[in-house]
Amino acid sequence: VHKFAKDQDRSQSRIIVLFVVQDGETNTVDQRMLEFALFEKHNIPVVRLSLTRATSQITLEADGSLKLGDQEIAVVYYRAGYAPTDYPGGDDGLEWKARLMLESSRATKCPSLGYHLAGTKKVQQELARPGVLERFFPDQQELEKVQAMRSCFAGLYSMGEDATDTDLAAAAAVLEGQQSNYVLKPQREGGGYNFYGDNLAEKIRENSSVNPDGTLKLGENLAEYILMQRLFPPQQKAILLRGGRIEGTGDTISELGCYAVLVADASGEIALNEHAGFLLRTKFSNVDEGGVASGFATLSSPYLC
Repeated sequence: VHKFAKDQDRSQSRIIVLFVVQDGETNTVDQRMLEFALFEKHNIPVVRLSLTRATSQITLEADGSLKLGDQEIAVVYYRAGYAPTDYPGGDDGLEWKARLMLESSRATKCPSLGYHLAGTKKVQQELARPGVLERFFPDQQELEKVQAMRSCFAGLYSMGEDATDTDLAAAAAVLEGQQSNYVLKPQREGGGYNFYGDNLAEKIRENSSVNPDGTLKLGENLAEYILMQRLFPPQQKAILLRGGRIEGTGDTISELGCYAVLVADASGEIALNEHAGFLLRTKFSNVDEGGVASGFATLSSPYLC
């Protein structure tokens, strides 16, 4: 965006950044910081639109430019579009048409469609399969790097038609009383959608059958999920606050997520790849889900752990 704007007179610049948001968006605090920085440092305004509204207000020009009136959208920043509920019109609805228009433009997408898909649990599960990392790191001298990355992977198992014997064995283990060692996750972000414990065992039991040879047959309804080895972080005593009030005191566990910034051109050449901060979430150890916005966890700091 900065380079785009520098090539024009700042007073005449008609470049904007589009934030794709949900209708009635409430999770806007961090968005405001980005909005203020763009305007204060680069004189670039931000416009917010849902996918539903984008179809009627944005046009895709023949040269690939994306226009809102006489303003060109330089960057499309997706704060929505990650959940099925963001596409209420279905496969032929306005939202998918808007997504196709945005993706077909020359505007920079954050994330691009490829990186959006790369963040799904299905892709993570496929990367964990034996031999897949070697596709991206084929040199023999990179073997140690591959082994180091693979040592960080949790067990990830497909519940779809591509399920291997290893995947089926993990599902069978759940039905044999080992459900506490696994969690069933959909292709969704945020808390509130996972299956744990007895609910996990019941979900697989209701959507599977046994073949004549005694092997497990998974139902089609399980294909949207990934079965994952459940992780058990160390516990610590803590007092959790929410909205300035004490929520409770007790044993807690934390999850650290690290952010990065990656900028690449259409050919895949990387222009920027840097660490960009972290997020630590803490919740009571007896709580299965972990989303902050969904109310299961609170924001914390490594300095408190």
